Amino acid sequence: MNAQPLPDISVVVPVHDEAGAAVALAREIAEAFAGRSYEMIFVDDASRDDTLGELRTAMTELPTLRVLAHSTNAGQSRAVRTGVLAARAPIVVTMDGDGQNPPADAPRLVDALAAASPDVALVGGRRARRQDSASKRQASLWANRIRRRLLGDDADDTGCGLKAFRREAFLRLPYFDHVHRYLPALMIREGYRNQYLDVGHRHRETGRSKYTNWGRLRASVSDLAGVMWLKSRARRPGAVSEF
Repeated sequence: MNAQPLPDISVVVPVHDEAGAAVALAREIAEAFAGRSYEMIFVDDASRDDTLGELRTAMTELPTLRVLAHSTNAGQSRAVRTGVLAARAPIVVTMDGDGQNPPADAPRLVDALAAASPDVALVGGRRARRQDSASKRQASLWANRIRRRLLGDDADDTGCGLKAFRREAFLRLPYFDHVHRYLPALMIREGYRNQYLDVGHRHRETGRSKYTNWGRLRASVSDLAGVMWLKSRARRPGAVSEF
C-alpha cells in the first residue's frame, strides 16, 4: 500500500469545551484550504462536554481531519505543542478553537511565510476591529505595551491565536506553560525574524472564554520574568559550518 504524501500545511487547533463550535470551525478550515495540500489537527484538551465525540464523528465527513485527545487538561500551550509534534508539514498554522479567528485569513499568512526569506520563522495575525469587550481590549493594550518594553519584541498582538510558523523553528524553542503568548520574543531569541498581517476577528458564538483579565495578569507576571531570564541567557553561535 502506498504511503500518503506529506502535506504542505498543518493546521493545529487546541479545543476545550467547544461542543457546537469545533466541527463548524473544522468545516471552515476545509473550505479555506480547499485545493491545497494540508491537514488539520484538533487537539481536545480533556473537554468535559461532547467536543471530542463531535470531532470524531466529523472525521468521516472531513478526510483531512485528525483528532488528538489529552486524558488530562493541560492547557492551551500544551495542546498546541501536542499538535505541532504530531504535525507532518513544515509549515504550521495555529488558531483558537473558539472560532473568533476567521480561517479564511489563514492562507494569507501561509503564503506570506512561504514567500519570506528562511530567517523569517513566524507570520503572526494582528486582530483588526477586535470583537471583544472593552475591558479585555484595554487589558490587552496595556499588556502588549508592557511586554514589548520588557522583552523588546516586535508584536502588537501576541494574544491573536492565528499564526503561521515553521515547525522546525517552533521545536527549537523552550517549552513552558503559556509559551504560545511569547512566540515572537522567543523566535527573535533564536535568531529568527517575524512578520505580521492584519486579520479579522469575530464575536464568540458559543461557549465562554477560558480566561479572565485577572487570571491573565497573574500568569503574565511570572511568565514575563521567565522569558526575560531566557533572553538574558541566550547565546547565538552565528553561522554554523560543517566540514
